[in-house]
Amino acid sequence: MPPYAQISQDDRDPGPVRRSLFRIYWLTAIVCCGGILFGYDSGVIGGVLTFDSFLRDFNATPDLQTRVSAIAVGIQQAGALAGCLAIWPVTNRYGRRRAMMSCSVIFCLGVIFEVINSHSLPIFYLGRVICGLGIGGSATVIPIYLSEMSPKDIRARLGSCYQFTFTIGILVSYWVDYGIQFRAPTAAQWQIPLALQLIPGALMGIGMLTLDESVRWLLVHGESARAWRSLVWVRSSSDASVAAEFAHIKQGIEADQRVTADFHLRELLAWPNARRLLLGIGLFTAQQSTGATAMAYFGPQFFALLVGDNHSLTLLLTGIFGALKVLSCLAFIIWVAERFGRRPLLILGAVAMSLCMVTTVFVVKASHTPTPTVTATTIPASSILTIALIYTSIAFYNLSWGPLPWPCATELFSTRIREPGVAVGVAAQWLTNFIWSSSTPYVLQGLGWATFLLFGLLDLSIAGFVGLCLPETAGKSLEDIDVLFDAASDKDDEESELIIL
Repeated sequence: MPPYAQISQDDRDPGPVRRSLFRIYWLTAIVCCGGILFGYDSGVIGGVLTFDSFLRDFNATPDLQTRVSAIAVGIQQAGALAGCLAIWPVTNRYGRRRAMMSCSVIFCLGVIFEVINSHSLPIFYLGRVICGLGIGGSATVIPIYLSEMSPKDIRARLGSCYQFTFTIGILVSYWVDYGIQFRAPTAAQWQIPLALQLIPGALMGIGMLTLDESVRWLLVHGESARAWRSLVWVRSSSDASVAAEFAHIKQGIEADQRVTADFHLRELLAWPNARRLLLGIGLFTAQQSTGATAMAYFGPQFFALLVGDNHSLTLLLTGIFGALKVLSCLAFIIWVAERFGRRPLLILGAVAMSLCMVTTVFVVKASHTPTPTVTATTIPASSILTIALIYTSIAFYNLSWGPLPWPCATELFSTRIREPGVAVGVAAQWLTNFIWSSSTPYVLQGLGWATFLLFGLLDLSIAGFVGLCLPETAGKSLEDIDVLFDAASDKDDEESELIIL
């Protein structure tokens, strides 16, 4: 037990337990404002780009709409890719707290450029890039900070809150787009939805003032006394169990530092670190390749394949789509997160999404192409079935691939390589996101209904990847997971020796 640990009689009362839950959920709510701004920004842009007021103000003719959509969404992902890599030295040197506050400021600056009615697409694109820097940086730091501050028994649930708030942001953005379409087609029609991004962006930065630095980051930088105070605050206790947790964390960090005193990036290429890195890259690449992200950005365009070119109806269906994302992600957090392993959920989710996508293809192919005159009261039965299949697919996504890659990725890496490892993994997420977001408008234009078949086949291959490659990390401490990878590495070495013999 650390000499500065004090065990008080109050710590045995129920009061500290309630305070601990409040504090850890308060911490989660603050940092997950980053999930809201990520989700809102992802969802709002698809509708804004379809408004005639936006196209008129930026002189984007209908024949240029596909290109503008691809650039406006894709260029932000390029900024996010740069942001998630640039934030690593910042969070490593100055801490998680300051890094997230910096991301908040950068994001809000980008929103200002987006909202200005400059009549210049390059200036609007500049705002998208700056927003991407803030989103990419925060998306890298938030899962690290949550995993380092969360009790191991609810780590998956709290880590999944990032995805949950992401879905809330998307839901709000969809319904803002749906409601704002009835406003007069002035500049305010597209400026208001974009300006609302400032709310979660500012709340994250201001809210971080109420939180302390990560316990593990402080220990790595030799600030043991402050690390103890940070852990005592978030656990609302200084009893023996908290002291034991503190000692366990400290021992794990000290052991890691003794093995490799001076970190170098080439360490990521040494086995088993390379295995961790490849799994992290694979998880995020797979998450972005399920089709769910493409539908989140271009929901109205996807639903137009099913019900025809009815702008108001596609926005309505997209809004319901967003509501189902929230409900299914909430169901995951309440009933699923800590009750099943990571692997079974990821495999089942990928297989279920594949079945939904492939079945959608057969139904669409067997039915007539919808006409532009379809309304909410005249939707054909075949279109209703395909909409239900897409809704089912997104529900399975948010019960598996939506929330789980974030806590899984942070669990894969030891304290020693967590920052660069997660940064590379999230960089793969943004790179894949950029590829899909910039290519989806052209894929939809070229493949039409066959786009669903493409994602169905990808989902099936993703299930195979998890079954063959991903180890189970549920219920294990971060230090125990290190032992798991080291044991696997030793086994591989023994098998290699046997083969040589």
